[in-house]
Amino acid sequence: MKLSIVATLYKSAPHLAEFHARAAESAMRLVGEDYEIVLVNDGSPDDSLELAIELTRTDARVTVVDLSRNFGHHKAMMTGLAHSKGERIFLIDSDLEEEPEWLNAFTQQMEEENCDVVQGIQERRKGNWFERWSGQWFYRLFKALTGLALPENIVTARLMSRRYVDALLRHQEREVFMAGLWHITGFDQRHHIIKKHCTSETTYTLRRKMSLLVNSVTSFSNAPLVGIFYIGVSISLFALAYIAYLVTHWLFLTKPMSGWTSVMASIWLLGGMVISFIGVVGIYLSKIFSETKQRPYTIVRQIYGQQQD
Repeated sequence: MKLSIVATLYKSAPHLAEFHARAAESAMRLVGEDYEIVLVNDGSPDDSLELAIELTRTDARVTVVDLSRNFGHHKAMMTGLAHSKGERIFLIDSDLEEEPEWLNAFTQQMEEENCDVVQGIQERRKGNWFERWSGQWFYRLFKALTGLALPENIVTARLMSRRYVDALLRHQEREVFMAGLWHITGFDQRHHIIKKHCTSETTYTLRRKMSLLVNSVTSFSNAPLVGIFYIGVSISLFALAYIAYLVTHWLFLTKPMSGWTSVMASIWLLGGMVISFIGVVGIYLSKIFSETKQRPYTIVRQIYGQQQD
């Protein structure tokens, strides 16, 4: 099979029919009938699953992978890629904020530049000023804490070779951060500037972005643990210097020292730092706990489609 189009479904009912029609038309223009469309239902609360199953009855090239519950966008994408069979795989969101017609431009660039990945990059991040500002700082903090320079304003839409996807699927961690996995998988990756549409409000609130930042940093770097070590060494050196100062003051000066305020401030400061450091170590321990259990990152309830064995 020459081409697989992979998309996830979550509250996708209003856009699913149009998405299928446009994706099928783009694929047909490119490879004829030698393609498949893999739709992963990530526990969508609307009737996306029913509409997708209906598509399998009218289009034999559609496969629906129904997950047992909502596992999250990133894990659903990995599941869809695992069920794809094409020599090239086009990953895209089904909400039509990303155009299925980009497939043709991505394919042309891949053939001209002989690369493994063509990924969409927004020329200007969509959303209001806060969404753009928070997104910009997310990438800056991630780079500062991990050393990995992820492409900013990256979108889901990307065309990948079979060997790249096979390498990507070798990652088995339970806490999936797709942008990081895309980057560390390597190969020859090129950018394609696109303009993403806005059909709905973003579900990535500030709280979710902070949670994603903590999860991604602790998944790709031990920098917080190393930072704790150096902060601890610095505090110890400062404490030794302060002790030397106190001893010198006690030996050579007669004026009594009043240090209740500084003592209390030091206790609160060090107490807060100790608690926060224990919390950072706890995050890493929780990840070790999650990985050692070896639970599957998604569970497939059923697969629908006429092409399934």
